[in-house]
Amino acid sequence: MSILNSILATIAAQSDTLAQAADSIAANAAAGATPVDQELSVWSLCLKGGIIMIPLLVLSVISIYILVERYLAITAAAKEDNTFMKRIKDYIHDGEIESAMKLCRRTDTPYSRLIMKGISRIGRPMNDVLVAIENVGNMEVSALAKGFTWLATTASGAPMIGLLGTVTGMVKAFFSLASAGSAANVSVLAGGIYEALVTTVAGLVVGIIALFAYNFLVSRLNKVMKQLEAKTMEFMDLLNEPVK
Repeated sequence: MSILNSILATIAAQSDTLAQAADSIAANAAAGATPVDQELSVWSLCLKGGIIMIPLLVLSVISIYILVERYLAITAAAKEDNTFMKRIKDYIHDGEIESAMKLCRRTDTPYSRLIMKGISRIGRPMNDVLVAIENVGNMEVSALAKGFTWLATTASGAPMIGLLGTVTGMVKAFFSLASAGSAANVSVLAGGIYEALVTTVAGLVVGIIALFAYNFLVSRLNKVMKQLEAKTMEFMDLLNEPVK
């Protein structure tokens, strides 16, 4: 029993020693701690991202501008006059080619420019007329797709730039840790880790915005392309109709 009592006494003494050490560490940590602002604004977070945030900001602004500008342009191009082809048909059957050309100029839409090119080729072989219309259609689609390459590049490049910021931020963090030596603490790592995490998030956000903008605009452009194809076929059928 004496041996058991001795062991219990030793354990109790060690427990008291560990408790005192824990209290001492907690007191030292509390004494050396600095107040931390628990509310971190988006702007403050962005500032902690470092210089990598500048190209990401530029990419995001340009992507949003392209999204808005191309959306307005494609929406204007998609507007359709339901009476346009009927009036063109009447003019052509009546032999009023110049009136049909003037109507196309006044309408001033991608499909009206297609029809105007087709009208200017009336009298030539049908294949020549179709080729001329298709060439104009390709140019119209290419003009509407201006800026799409930038969006596609941003969608794939922004996350890579964010990853670059992550790597450089971690390098800074470990360099600061190594330089601090035995005096290293959490505050030494804070700057580098902030930069690493913030640039990753920013790169992903910009990439997602560009990707969704690209896919959205492509879907809108596809509707315009179908409209151009429908008008082309309607015009070719018009030329093949027998004159009453």
